[in-house]
Amino acid sequence: MAKDLLEKGAILQRDQETYAIAPHMPGGIVSAEQLRKIADVAEKYEAATLKATSSQRIAIVGLKEEDIDKAWEDLDTKPGAAIGLCVRSIKICPGTTFCKRGQQDAVGLGLKLDEKYHGMPLPSKFKMAVAGCVNSCSEPAVKDIGVMGTPKGYTVMVGGNAAVKPRLADIIADELTEEEVLELVEKIVNFTRTNGSKQRLGRVIDEMGIDKFKEGIGM
Repeated sequence: MAKDLLEKGAILQRDQETYAIAPHMPGGIVSAEQLRKIADVAEKYEAATLKATSSQRIAIVGLKEEDIDKAWEDLDTKPGAAIGLCVRSIKICPGTTFCKRGQQDAVGLGLKLDEKYHGMPLPSKFKMAVAGCVNSCSEPAVKDIGVMGTPKGYTVMVGGNAAVKPRLADIIADELTEEEVLELVEKIVNFTRTNGSKQRLGRVIDEMGIDKFKEGIGM
């Protein structure tokens, strides 16, 4: 039976014959040239459709297995981490770069997190989001690590999950600078790596308690 091709970033589709691939688009920010290249590849290999994903990417859906390698070669970019046990997308709102409501630089911080962590192997699936204000358009409260901008800095929350058993994240710090956020995120990711649990971070926190978790990351 056919299956997902992790090494090629290819996800088997419902027809059990074709695949979807999603080029990496940090924060969903993409140039017109990149969009044209995606459209050209979709047409060249007769993809079924293009799909804007919840992870701020554009998936090319309905590729034949024999065309996957050639499609990636034409795209000349790395896959988005859409499958596997790793850090998936870092979802980013427009922040102060574009949005009139932005109170903190979600794009700048989010792109730094994306560059460092996107695709990093971990014992479990792991998602992050950065929002530039309390409207939380990037949904940080349902991510393993969520960062939310406020007039006084950044709030960091952990353990969110929007899966079968939804869980809102726990706030563990607020009024942080960008540098303090980066330091705290590194501690949380290191804890997740060394803890070795295959469960999502929220489940780990529920089992050990938020106070013990905070001790574990040096808070």
